[in-house]
Amino acid sequence: MEHAEASPFKRSPLGLDETSEEEYSSLSTLLQQFASIPTIDKAWTFKSTSGSQCMFSISQPNLFANKNRRYILSSYISKGSTNGVSFQWAAFPIEMPGGSIMVPSSSGSKLLVVRNPEKDSPTKFEIWGPSQVEKEFHVSPSVHGSVYSDGWFEGISWNDDETFIAYVAEEPAPSKPVFTNSGYKKGNSSDKECGSWKGQGDWEEDWGETYPGKREPAIFVINVNSGEVHPVEGIKRLSVGQVVWAPTSKGLQQYLVFVGWPSDTRKFGIKYCYNRPCALYAVRAPFSKSEDHQSETNAIEEASPVKLTQRISSAFFPRFSPDGKALVFLSAKSSVDSWVHSATQSLHRIDWSIDRKPSPDADIVDVVPVVMCPEDGCFPGLYSVNFLSKPWLSDGYTMIVSSVWGSTEVILSVNVLSGKVSRISPGNSSFSWSLLALDGDNIIAFCSSPSDIPEIKYSSIVGTSSAEVLASWQDITSPIYRCSEKVTSLLSSRQSSSIKIPIKDISENLTAGASKPYEAIFVSSKCKSHDLCDPLIVVLHGGPHFITLSSFSKSLAFLCSIGYSLLIVNYRGSLGFGEEALQSLPGKIGSQDVNDVLAAIDHVIDMGLADPSKINVLGGSHGGFLTTHLIGQAPDKFAAAATRNPVCSLPLMVGTTDIPDWCYAEMFGHLGKSMFTEAPSSEHLAVFHSKSPISHISKVKTPILFLLGAKDLRAPICTGLQYARALKEKGTEVKVLLFPEDNHAIDRPQSDFESFLNIGVWFKKHFK
Repeated sequence: MEHAEASPFKRSPLGLDETSEEEYSSLSTLLQQFASIPTIDKAWTFKSTSGSQCMFSISQPNLFANKNRRYILSSYISKGSTNGVSFQWAAFPIEMPGGSIMVPSSSGSKLLVVRNPEKDSPTKFEIWGPSQVEKEFHVSPSVHGSVYSDGWFEGISWNDDETFIAYVAEEPAPSKPVFTNSGYKKGNSSDKECGSWKGQGDWEEDWGETYPGKREPAIFVINVNSGEVHPVEGIKRLSVGQVVWAPTSKGLQQYLVFVGWPSDTRKFGIKYCYNRPCALYAVRAPFSKSEDHQSETNAIEEASPVKLTQRISSAFFPRFSPDGKALVFLSAKSSVDSWVHSATQSLHRIDWSIDRKPSPDADIVDVVPVVMCPEDGCFPGLYSVNFLSKPWLSDGYTMIVSSVWGSTEVILSVNVLSGKVSRISPGNSSFSWSLLALDGDNIIAFCSSPSDIPEIKYSSIVGTSSAEVLASWQDITSPIYRCSEKVTSLLSSRQSSSIKIPIKDISENLTAGASKPYEAIFVSSKCKSHDLCDPLIVVLHGGPHFITLSSFSKSLAFLCSIGYSLLIVNYRGSLGFGEEALQSLPGKIGSQDVNDVLAAIDHVIDMGLADPSKINVLGGSHGGFLTTHLIGQAPDKFAAAATRNPVCSLPLMVGTTDIPDWCYAEMFGHLGKSMFTEAPSSEHLAVFHSKSPISHISKVKTPILFLLGAKDLRAPICTGLQYARALKEKGTEVKVLLFPEDNHAIDRPQSDFESFLNIGVWFKKHFK
């Protein structure tokens, strides 16, 4: 007799019913096609006998490995007799293993590849020539840990004759107490000695979000011929980064210039925070020998760093002019002085002598000052500038940089002698333009919009004058941004534009800059169906002193492709609109920014672009602060909400975040710096509560999805979980997704994918 087997009971995954499971399946297939679109991270150009070559560093999510796949794609640049240019691409890219850093030498004849270690293995340095590895060195963990590659402390620099490389790496791990069955063991002991264990040792404060467990950054120099590594001595009570070689005359001592942040005081989180005081220093490089005989006292003084920027509270991204006569750097003095985490930047110059020792009395020339209130359509100031390693045109005094201008990214030329700034990306373009590399006096960039996949552009400088630098742009056919026919078809039906939102209530207390209109980016279908508006997602950036640019975002493009219009609001306080507008927000968060968002929504409703019954809201970090405020302050306005790592309760956040100073600066405005304490009073906590979203929780009716990174140090999950639990307690529909290994950004490939898949399904569910 046969035994009948019971049919397995079919169950949907946790949190899904049969209807939403179908949606989940359909949207995940589409999202994978968006997620697979590559991103160009960096580019370098090299001169060759036949012209020049460009090498692109590209990343692409590998969802199954939960890592970003990185690879290199090269192209020869061919220039025709009629100023035309074409790129001849290599047949296939070459994958670079994870943890690798690449830095070409000054001449382009050598390539440094650093392979950071896993656990306690050595760091590998490879020196590549045109056809093979010429040198390989393994640096023991007892010398230093991983080389910094974070874009902030990171600094890797070849000297002029390509014999030495300076770089920033973690200090070696400090020794810790060893215990055996007999108790504490004196003296040195092997890490792997049987019958013993290591104690924890003293707690060491780190630089917060994304840096937990990272040891102090320090400068090292490696000899390219021998592999010998020396630490740079004499640097005390500083965290260091962004090291570059200073130009010098032959036979004289060589110096390194670096950025130093005080490390002997309280370390607040530094990621995304430009308001940490820092300065430029010069220090004698190891291996460098003076021709003079020095006393021991003089030698110690010579080894001590010289502070180059005495009169300014912030200095970073140092770059020397090609002739070595000028040291140019950025400053975030406005951020340091006001305590806001990001503000309008300024550009400065120190005149440098290659024949004299660095001087602490050097005069600092202000090249591009902070712009307080720009005239309509005029340069608003420098924001989120990141210099190329070689940002100079052949005249030796014109820099090419990317910066934020309103809601767009633009490419600028800056004359460091006169201070003249010119916009050289097209002035009539609503696209964002990102600088990749210079090819002599030509520029390689890419441009995109929220509904247009990036395209590579190449420009020739067609004229320079005292008035401006002019560029002629050409389209470059590229295999990099190819995507599926489905994605191409969906995006071809979408369009984007910038909308100016007027200030409703202009009071006498507002500055001129804060009284000007702010901007929103509107992404929608090119054709309306029977005059019906698509459901709207209001998208809110974090910060609050940040910006959502009019550039391509895979996740936002996915959301607009599944039938939504997007209203991306750059409320007052955002970057790119002048310092007065930015500084109008501290002390008014939870009110001015909330009202700006509501006014932007009403504006597009009045224009007939949105249906008031079909509005969703999405934001992360401070955008999550706004999302949860909005559903409390305007409880009938939103059909559904979703938030990533939101700030929901400031009394809870101030004692758990890596940036408690942010709470004071944004709550109390210019008074916050003097009021700050690690032990907030009951009066301070009461103010924090009154300006928190959780103070409006009794009015919330909107279904809300939470996406939380368990390792977030910036907006710790306790504030999101407290808010979600309070909503559940009162019967509001809530869903929480927790990502155990993610921090504030939730940017690991699988986590990012699952986040936006659930956001799409959540919004679809609440519009059926």
